[in-house]
Amino acid sequence: MENLDEIYNELIMEHSMNSYNKHKLENADKCEHGHNPSCGDEIEIEIKMNNNIIEDIAFTGSGCAISQSSTSIMADVLRGKTVEEAKIIIKTFIDMIKRETTDEKELEKLEEAIAFKNVANMPARVKCALLAWKTLDKMI
Repeated sequence: MENLDEIYNELIMEHSMNSYNKHKLENADKCEHGHNPSCGDEIEIEIKMNNNIIEDIAFTGSGCAISQSSTSIMADVLRGKTVEEAKIIIKTFIDMIKRETTDEKELEKLEEAIAFKNVANMPARVKCALLAWKTLDKMI
């Protein structure tokens, strides 16, 4: 059986190379630009709201595999969530990356985004993983 780290790495690479969420969003309600000057990652996140629910999320832009896959997985995880649920998940993700939350039960709410748990061990990649999450947090 593959170990969890290998599965997480495959998931990150899959989203990096085949981002199903990387496109312009028709009739987006909100749009926010995110930039990571330390490595040049640039993203534009668009969301479509339905009352208080994030109906759809898409993004465009360029950057390293970590920033691109983190953005794509974030879209999958937060699509269909209320703004309140999204804010809790975003905070949990940021706390996980900063090693402020390590409780496995707490991290379960991140769904696939838990794949980025080991980014905390790579200081140069922390900003890459957080870019989309902080950009969306500012938007909502």
